Amino acid sequence: MTLPLNPPSANAIGADANAAVLVKDLVIANHILYDTGVLDAYGHVSTRDPANSERFLLSRSMAPSLVGARDIIEYDLNGEPVHDSSMRSYVERFIHSEVYRARPDVLAIVHSHSVSVLPFAISSVDLRPVFHMAGFLKRVSRFEIRAVAGDGSNLLVDDSEKGRYLANVLSDNCVSLMRGHGMVVVGGDLREVVYRSVYAEINARVQMQTAMLGGQTEFLSDAEAASADRTAAQQYERSWALWKENAERVRENYPRA
Repeated sequence: MTLPLNPPSANAIGADANAAVLVKDLVIANHILYDTGVLDAYGHVSTRDPANSERFLLSRSMAPSLVGARDIIEYDLNGEPVHDSSMRSYVERFIHSEVYRARPDVLAIVHSHSVSVLPFAISSVDLRPVFHMAGFLKRVSRFEIRAVAGDGSNLLVDDSEKGRYLANVLSDNCVSLMRGHGMVVVGGDLREVVYRSVYAEINARVQMQTAMLGGQTEFLSDAEAASADRTAAQQYERSWALWKENAERVRENYPRA
């Protein structure tokens, strides 16, 4: 599949129906993640090209809620645009390029500054699954940028070296917390990574609310988490369909000029 993703003047979706669907889903993913509070003006979501594992799609540097099909750029695993483009790239595109390089199983990635998750990224309290929708949180790694960039960095994963270190820390997990920054979530497709990103945020909120009650928190066991995660994997389309419809309704009522 050749993806028709060139500079703005030639970036319209062409005859390849599969490419058009992939781009449309990526646009919808941006909108869903904004509408559910995972992303705000910042953060990003990407998807690997299923026809070429060494390329991925990511929007130009802009607020996710405003992303459209013409804003999507195709990148190689060095984090460079495949086609000449005047569009500005996200400085943290190396999160995506290096995780895709290290993890052939990963087909979609979200980087967010999810508000309820941030306290777990800056404290010693572990983010753990507290209900059945978040079984994927049974193992969460922690990325410490000082280990690769020293003290005084801007905390951004803005080059390949930092991206490689993040990918190494992520290992075979699906979530990694980033101190003073946010989190990275990976999945086997856009539906899975969006689901995981939304429910990581919800789980973090519920876990903090439970701690405020003052009693002992009963977390899911590893066996429960694994079983719940397998069951959830059969249900991604339900949540995607709801979130997609809501996102489309919002933008029908408030279309961009």
